[in-house]
Amino acid sequence: MTADQAIELARHALLIALILAAPVLVVALVIGLVTSALQTATQMHDQTLSFVPRLVIVMLIALLTLPWGLEMLVDYSSELFRSIPSNL
Repeated sequence: MTADQAIELARHALLIALILAAPVLVVALVIGLVTSALQTATQMHDQTLSFVPRLVIVMLIALLTLPWGLEMLVDYSSELFRSIPSNL
């Protein structure tokens, strides 16, 4: 395996990790912004009001995207294992 191949494998693994984390991170950002706007509008600055909705919705999104994420990981892993003989 050459250095270029190793760099390409690492780049692809990081890209897949970023794609898998993106939906959860985007939803957490949006929920954080919405709860902050609501807290500012109502002047209620309780920590549980910002933490609990974000936790619940992020868990739901993680569960909803789990089959898609596992499919991506299985495809990447099978592609990686199939390419082992050609990289030796």
